[in-house]
Amino acid sequence: MNPTTPTPYQRIGGDAAVRRLVARFYELMDTLPEAYGIRKLHQPDLASAEQKLYMYLTGWLGGPQLYVEKYGHPRLRSRHLPFAIGSAEAEQWMLCMRQAMAEQIADAELRAALDKALDDLARFMRNRDDPAV
Repeated sequence: MNPTTPTPYQRIGGDAAVRRLVARFYELMDTLPEAYGIRKLHQPDLASAEQKLYMYLTGWLGGPQLYVEKYGHPRLRSRHLPFAIGSAEAEQWMLCMRQAMAEQIADAELRAALDKALDDLARFMRNRDDPAV
């Protein structure tokens, strides 16, 4: 990346913006009936999950590598293996993230790029087959 090109982290507004995005994401997960499937995979208190996602997204977006500094390599897929994640859970996660991004990220081009990358990531996290219809 060109050092003069702003990172996504810088483009969305840095630390405060990532915190707002993650806080809104978990608020939506906690309140949207459509997100019940992923909400029930989390602890009753979302503070730890919120902090970890904030730290992860900070580095993923090109900011300080907070998550790596504290926990090492993210190994996202292996860390999520204890949780049954299928297409429905990935879609619910993205529902919350898309709404949070729509509310928190004004730059439509950046939002579209992040949507694609996060959707790919959410689909990669699937670790169980979907039920046969």
